[in-house]
Amino acid sequence: MSPFPAPRTPVLPATWISPTHRKTFEEAGTTAHRLASGAGGWAERLGDDAMISHKNEQALRELIAGLEAWSAESGWTPNRIFTRFLPLKNDERISPVLHSGDATLPLTTVVTENGVRYGLDFAAGYSHGLFLDQRMNRARVRALKPKRVLNTFAYTCSFSVAAALAGAETVSVDLSRKSLDRGKENFALNDIADKGHRFIADDTLELLPKFDSKGKRFDLIILDPPTFSRGNNGRRWQVEQHFEDLLCAALEVAMPKCAILLSTNCTKLNPVALEHMARLCVKGKRRTADYPRSLPPVDFPAGHGSSTLWVMVR
Repeated sequence: MSPFPAPRTPVLPATWISPTHRKTFEEAGTTAHRLASGAGGWAERLGDDAMISHKNEQALRELIAGLEAWSAESGWTPNRIFTRFLPLKNDERISPVLHSGDATLPLTTVVTENGVRYGLDFAAGYSHGLFLDQRMNRARVRALKPKRVLNTFAYTCSFSVAAALAGAETVSVDLSRKSLDRGKENFALNDIADKGHRFIADDTLELLPKFDSKGKRFDLIILDPPTFSRGNNGRRWQVEQHFEDLLCAALEVAMPKCAILLSTNCTKLNPVALEHMARLCVKGKRRTADYPRSLPPVDFPAGHGSSTLWVMVR
């Protein structure tokens, strides 16, 4: 029996980036980006490798065939191809599997994004270690040149790396110590010294009030929580219900002229919904803010990637 559910409707062909975009990425020092996006899944370039994420067998076949055709046209061919099944339930997620290529090569690799180095691990779980749809937001962090950055739900600390390269002191918070250790490796990959950077394995919602009581303040805060999770003591987190509480707590430790990034993969919280929530929170805290919209990355068509909003607190 096939492990993949049969598609209920025909899968439309994926849209592939142009060879020109691929060359533009390489000239910018970026070897990690989306190659194709479609209703049945997507394909990514990850350094010298490619990964295909798919919802069913039909989508997998079409994306593999599409990658072969695109490689012939663009002049870039991956050394290895990994595949990853996209289940409906989070608890059914598994690590990517090697589809083709040298099985003796290590399952870790290093990619670059605008010249910044990030380590990936195909054996570490469902996610390899870098969310490609946040590339523009990481670039914005560097452009803002903040002084003190709080990166919550930090995962492998890519935002902290971007901030540190811009000269900021950083605090990275995540429940997973293993993820934070990978974050430290990303700092080392970019020759960033440990001084001025903290890595805290803790529950963000419990830690923010402690920061407030100690008078800790930040001029850039990253709020990119998971859709569902369990916090300390088994406390249930659901982004639709608790994102407002998270933002309100973050506003308590926000300096004047603080930039706050809101980001989520929850389809019910699009940028319009995020702005509505943010305006309510900012008004409730007697603050004022601007809400600039960011252009989506060229390799992520509408409907793909996370919803994001910058809250520029005055």
